[in-house]
Order: sequence, then structure tokens, then C-alpha cells
Amino acid sequence: MSLINLAAREIHAKIVYYGPGLSGKTTNLLNIHQRLPAAARGRMKSIETEAERTLFFDFVPLGAAKVGGYTIQFHLYSVPGQEPYSRTRRAILGGADGVVFVADAAPDRQDANQASLAELADHLRHHQRDIADIPLVLQYNKMDLEQAVPAEELDQTLNPANRPHVAAIALRGNGVTETLREVCRLVARRL
Repeated sequence: MSLINLAAREIHAKIVYYGPGLSGKTTNLLNIHQRLPAAARGRMKSIETEAERTLFFDFVPLGAAKVGGYTIQFHLYSVPGQEPYSRTRRAILGGADGVVFVADAAPDRQDANQASLAELADHLRHHQRDIADIPLVLQYNKMDLEQAVPAEELDQTLNPANRPHVAAIALRGNGVTETLREVCRLVARRL
């Protein structure tokens, strides 16, 4: 849930990048962090695990980043997607104002995508939240793979509620900014 600092006239909103292991969550955050002007981004912080990293940083969007006279500051987090880190994912998801679900377009990762999305819904229920009510953008990553599952097919299996989705190649930065812009827009509309 967003935090409001009345004295500084700031709203702090938390966006979590969620998805199966090695789907591109960390790549998204690294790409975003590198592209932001130094004055608009916070320091990248990392919690290392044996198999993966959880990254987080905050940023203030440029331009019209005001809601009711308050500046919005977004705090971006990626979760470790590996199996042993379910409790870490649940903890990081607490207080989220928006979620980017990063799905892997590789054909052999579709079961992992569905399992991770079901786990996301379960973790949100743990925090008394409904996946249908949280601002959510699906990013279909690794669309450059030769056998990538088409976005339309991914929509059929992962996106029955017709949430916004973005086809991406996070390693190249394709779709990364569009995904962030869309989730920030959805979160700001809720504030």
C-alpha cells in the first residue's frame, strides 16, 4: 500500500516484478536503472541469494509526476523466482501497489509461467488482496527466441482478464520502458 509523506508532499508506491526464475525480472530492473537520468533514480540495492538476486531501487518519474500536488516516487523490486524462495516472494509482495508479471515466452517455460501466476494470486490472498483488484501488467519476455510462444497464445493461457500486456526482449531493452510506463499509469490512477 502506498505511503504518503504529508510534510514532503510525496506518495511512495511499490511496484513488484514477479515471475518464474530467469524470466527477465532482474534484466528489466537493470535496464530501467541504466536508462534513467542519475537525478531521477535511487541507488540500486541487491539482496544476493545462492541462485539469484533480488534487486530494488526507487525513482521519481520525469515530467508530470504529480497527483493532487504530490510527487509520486516509485520503488521497484524484483523477486527471486527460484523454487526455494517462495517466502521471500511473499514477503516482498506485501504492500505492493502494482505488479509486473514477467512471463518467459520459451515453449518449455509455460508450465512455470502458469505456476508462478497461480502462486502470485495465492501470495496476494495471503496479504488480503485479490489479483483481480491490483494494477497488473503482463510482460511477455524473450520474444526474440526462435520458438517463442506468440503473445496471442500467451494471452489465452495467462491473461483471461485481458490485462495490459507488452511483448518484450528485456536483454535489448525492447518493451521494458513500455511495461514500466503502463504499470506506473495504472498505479497512479489508483492513488
